[in-house]
Amino acid sequence: MGTLADLLRANTELRTGDIDHLHALVADWALLSDLSFADLLLLVPSQPSSDRRPVRGKRAESGAEFLVVAQVRPATGPTAYHNDEVGSVVMNRWVVQNAWRENRIAREGEPEWDDGVPVRTEAIPVRHGDRTIAVLARDTNLSTTRTPSALETAYLHCANHLALMTAEGFFPFRGGIIELPEAPRVGDGMMRLDGEGKVIFASPNALSAYRRLGYTGNITGEDLRTVHHKLDLPSTAPAVWHAIGQRRPVEVELNAGSTVVLLRAIPLFPGSHREILVLIRDVSDLRRREAQLLSKDATIREIHHRVKNNLQTVAALLRLQARRTRADEARSALRESVRRVTSIAVVHETLSQTLGESVPFDEIADQIAALTVDLATTGVRPATRRVGTFGNLPGALATPLALVLSELLQNAVEHAFDGRAGSIEVRVYRDENRLDVVVADNGAGLPADFQLEHSPRLGLQIVRQLVLGEMRGTIRLSAGPEQGTEALLSIPLGEA
Repeated sequence: MGTLADLLRANTELRTGDIDHLHALVADWALLSDLSFADLLLLVPSQPSSDRRPVRGKRAESGAEFLVVAQVRPATGPTAYHNDEVGSVVMNRWVVQNAWRENRIAREGEPEWDDGVPVRTEAIPVRHGDRTIAVLARDTNLSTTRTPSALETAYLHCANHLALMTAEGFFPFRGGIIELPEAPRVGDGMMRLDGEGKVIFASPNALSAYRRLGYTGNITGEDLRTVHHKLDLPSTAPAVWHAIGQRRPVEVELNAGSTVVLLRAIPLFPGSHREILVLIRDVSDLRRREAQLLSKDATIREIHHRVKNNLQTVAALLRLQARRTRADEARSALRESVRRVTSIAVVHETLSQTLGESVPFDEIADQIAALTVDLATTGVRPATRRVGTFGNLPGALATPLALVLSELLQNAVEHAFDGRAGSIEVRVYRDENRLDVVVADNGAGLPADFQLEHSPRLGLQIVRQLVLGEMRGTIRLSAGPEQGTEALLSIPLGEA
């Protein structure tokens, strides 16, 4: 069916600003649906087309078509439509026609039946600027008898205000805050405040939230600023009234000991009326889990930092031992150990600075290349460069890959140039499932009888073991297309 934008561009001549307005409406219209106990269908006028299906239960006489481009069901009541109505057509529905042509909210008389379900429809014009660009059908399932209550009355009162604001072009809110997954929903708790900040109604869940904050009095009839002042929360209270002045939602977090309550203040201002709808959610458990995750993340980063420090200490000790060693072969072995330990330390240093389980490997590769070439060069330093990007790699892969890259660069410096000038290029190719790395030099090339699996060099033995074992990849050394040597490393990424 495509996205909302795709449907609108394919079936209407709406401008970009109009489409953005409808996107904003759909992003926040669950609020209106929940307050209304009703399904919402977003309808736009469209040219008749033979490949579209009419909405079941609607009259289909000849007349103007309205295409359903979005739908939301209420979390507070039964749905009117068990099927997805997006892509279906409403034809010659007078209530929709009236809302569109007369730019007013139109209400239906007798309910219509859809799949045996009595449905009452109210059509709300969606205004943007000086034009009506769509119609919002508010369809209520009447099969369940509802006993009017103070809670239901408060919900519907706020819903009607939002409907009027939609018809006036004030809902969705311009420049409103982006609603996060943790944002309170209607069922979490709600309050109605008058224009002066007095609580007209508070739902049972809202009362419970304030009890957990420590307020034991009756909230209804109280000025919310007074309530917050008694809770020693005076600094947060004024922010609720900023919603009226800014004409957009404002979120406020109340903290009282271990209890954290999130308020979302939503201004209601149809015509000359002024009210504030406050949604309330106790997020204490959520904040505790977030704190635990932050503590765990900080601990992991501290461990990586300490491992890096310990590895640097080991490298320093090996370096001191190499200076005191007289045998050239032993000194060379100790220096190679210093390089290998330092390569691992570079990975842990990067892990200690990141928040996730993966690391940006380009920086690590560049550091290792510079470090390895400097330590291994005895004559003219070969030029090195990287082509392509590694991207982010998981820490479990980054450590062996850093060692392998260091060994391949070391091997190229030591055996390709013999102190002469040359160049080394690290070429990286990555897709969703595989990482290929080529370390190519323009040096002397491989011996005629060279076989990687039988090479006596410790560095190449380490490379082969890491690639075939830890990384479950493949490694191949071959002659370059013109001269020199190419080491081709191929690693499956899986879910990396």
